[in-house]
Amino acid sequence: MECKIRHWKIEDAKDLAIALNNKKILDNLRDGLPYPYTEEDAKEYINEMLNSDKTSTFAFAITIDDKVIGSIGVFRKENIHKYTAEMGYYIAESFWGQGIGTSAVKQACNYIFNNTDIIRIYAEPFTYNVPSCRVLEKAGFRYEGTLRKNAMKNGKILDMNIYAIVKE
Repeated sequence: MECKIRHWKIEDAKDLAIALNNKKILDNLRDGLPYPYTEEDAKEYINEMLNSDKTSTFAFAITIDDKVIGSIGVFRKENIHKYTAEMGYYIAESFWGQGIGTSAVKQACNYIFNNTDIIRIYAEPFTYNVPSCRVLEKAGFRYEGTLRKNAMKNGKILDMNIYAIVKE
């Protein structure tokens, strides 16, 4: 099954809310997202992305047949890291294990490397999130190390892996 990434539309809110209203997904993301995740939450997020600085925030809907099934974003860092960006993504659970995440990551990296001056993209999945680590590896990211005791999530101190890809 092939996915496409595209810029957000406010009409995507309902599909986004359906995709993200899942504790299994939220447990692998940063804090700050509400649960349950509502259509209003989705509209707020989409509006934020549509109104963001287009030189530092690159946010895309992951779609199949133009229906939103996930999200991927690349966010430029500042100061001495201005040519580096962090990537985050998720896919609706019903689409896990189908190569969609890998395809979306590749598409986002191609977009960034071909349309911006960013030369390094990194991601920091929790070490227990092996499927996400595999997505990054299959998309060409290199494992650079483990960030020990790097995050507090759901009351637990967790290690994170760091993966990166650089523009050749």
